[in-house]
Amino acid sequence: MNIKRFEFNMFPVNCYVLWDDTREAVVIDAGCYYPEEQQRLKDFLVNNGLQLKHLLNTHLHLDHIFGNAFMEREFGIKPEANQEDEFWLAKAAGHCRMFGFQINESPAPLGGYICDGDVIRFGNTNLEAIHIPGHSPGSLVFYCRAANCLFSGDALFKGSIGRTDLEGGDFETLREHICSNLFSLPAETVVYPGHGEPTSIGTEKMTNPFFR
Repeated sequence: MNIKRFEFNMFPVNCYVLWDDTREAVVIDAGCYYPEEQQRLKDFLVNNGLQLKHLLNTHLHLDHIFGNAFMEREFGIKPEANQEDEFWLAKAAGHCRMFGFQINESPAPLGGYICDGDVIRFGNTNLEAIHIPGHSPGSLVFYCRAANCLFSGDALFKGSIGRTDLEGGDFETLREHICSNLFSLPAETVVYPGHGEPTSIGTEKMTNPFFR
């Protein structure tokens, strides 16, 4: 499996493009707010001959959904996420105003729901959805067992975890689910977070201050 990371700038957020030798692809967290960022993501898919099969969201906080409507227009594909986060779409404009700016366009409605244990398929690749609530009620992690990596959204970071002070967040719930559902994975599993640099499950078990 091939991985391309984009860092978009309104809230420095990681967007990932995954594909394999079939050229089928998924995009995780299209957080591209500015037109030039949106065009950069589109150009990468088009110039590499990738066929977009899924537009996935780890969760639906505003910084992870800015580009969803653009991607739907350009590629005819609707975002997919956990239903428990769907309420955030109606709150996105107000949430932007809280941070002092206007939303770039109305969020795209979801085209499908992803539940814990669901398998997202593209080409010869499978991603397993793992529900890790606590940062948001519907937070998902996407785990590729074959490639020994996961995409953690804002659940787990290098040396940290996601904030839990927003609506539906809960600190103990987040810690509990990380311990039971992520720290049980192989130590060498690479963690690609929604913000910041990659890490590994083993590193976070040993050094993350929230689990000492």
